[in-house]
Amino acid sequence: MKKKNIINLIRYHEEKNEDAFRNEALEIAKEFYNNGDNLVGDYIMGLLSETNVFIPQGENFNMNLFEKIKIMNSKMPLPEDIANDIYGIINAVNHNIGVNKFLFEGPPGTGKTESAKQVARILNRELYSVNFNVIIDSKLGQTQKNISEVFSEIKMLPNPEKIIILFDEIDAIAMDRINSRDIREMGRVTSSILKELDNLDIRVVFIATTNLYKNLDKALIRRFDAIVNFDRYSREDLIEIAETILNEYLPRFEKAGRDMKLFRKILNLLTKIPYPGELKNIIKTSLAFSEPNSEFDYLRRLYKAVLTQENKKEMDIKELSNKGFTLREIEKLTGIPKSNASRKLKEDV
Repeated sequence: MKKKNIINLIRYHEEKNEDAFRNEALEIAKEFYNNGDNLVGDYIMGLLSETNVFIPQGENFNMNLFEKIKIMNSKMPLPEDIANDIYGIINAVNHNIGVNKFLFEGPPGTGKTESAKQVARILNRELYSVNFNVIIDSKLGQTQKNISEVFSEIKMLPNPEKIIILFDEIDAIAMDRINSRDIREMGRVTSSILKELDNLDIRVVFIATTNLYKNLDKALIRRFDAIVNFDRYSREDLIEIAETILNEYLPRFEKAGRDMKLFRKILNLLTKIPYPGELKNIIKTSLAFSEPNSEFDYLRRLYKAVLTQENKKEMDIKELSNKGFTLREIEKLTGIPKSNASRKLKEDV
């Protein structure tokens, strides 16, 4: 323990600055833990617990405030520009020069949260998401206190270099103070976050996501070392990602056939192709609802789902033909044999 810790404790006590006093005590306890003196560390934490300070046990979080996110081994398909930014984050963290706070912004379903998981997977870190349902409190001033508890706990991490903290949809608590209906309460909460981010241990990787970037407080935005825009998908990007998603799930369906050309044609019926989150749901549902013994039933269901998205009725044989579908593809989508479809088209000429 250093002389300045003792001086700070006395000063904060005299100033009746409870938050600063507790944070200083937490730092002292952390130093004892790091030096292997767990007995003194536990004693300090025991004293603090009597004043309702949250006590983390090792690397375990209070699951009322945090949720541990399961990291999957599968890769998240991303456009090249976004993928390059994600790899840049990996490099920045590995360089260990204090670039550790990142904001992912973009519409829902663009892969922001999934990308945070991939960063954790590549860096071999545990990912913990802050539980805003618990932190946000209608009682005046309580949300600010909860935020302070969250960051106090982060400060106590014995191995901060092994952790990523995720503030998923940070706009839930840090909207623009100027435009907020409740300026005082929102201002206190946002100001608290700003102060905590300024004092965040550089070994902790901090990632926040938002669907409402324009509504975020500008001072908060400036606290991030880098901002990644996830609204950079071309139409071809989305089709390629859809193929990746299909290839991931298709092997689980033994009798399902693979026809990527038809799959692409169906997706191209969409005026606007959905972002990956929604695409994944459409493809999964089409496969899950398909008849087990019907090779291309999932494509028929995908076709119907696409038409529903476009608010269109099922196309007749002539319409499908005009859209560039072959007789074999028409048979797969409608169940009408090629010979019958061919004859029908000739009759309509």
